[in-house]
Amino acid sequence: MMILWNIEAVLADYGCSDIASAATCEQAIALIRTRHFDMAMLDVNLDGETSYAAADALAEDKVPFLFSTGYGARGVDARFSGTPVLQKPYLDGELAAMLVALLPSGAEASAVA
Repeated sequence: MMILWNIEAVLADYGCSDIASAATCEQAIALIRTRHFDMAMLDVNLDGETSYAAADALAEDKVPFLFSTGYGARGVDARFSGTPVLQKPYLDGELAAMLVALLPSGAEASAVA
């Protein structure tokens, strides 16, 4: 939970607004289906299951996203090979840089973590 709070604080520090979080893939999909997001960050493991269904929902809605995992790119299913991966542990600046790279230049963002 403390890591999530840190992520939310970093996002807020970089000007993101309307930040939402989900503890399970089901919760993430519900957020994706009911709200608009400019970008998203998905932990590969959400409460013991992969977040791939949420990634599919984001891709369907054309929302740019990245994965976060301690296993790096090799910890992500091959069908998402073109998706950016932020390897844990990471520095706040690395998180911010990767998320900013997902956005069109100069855009403000709402995000799901």
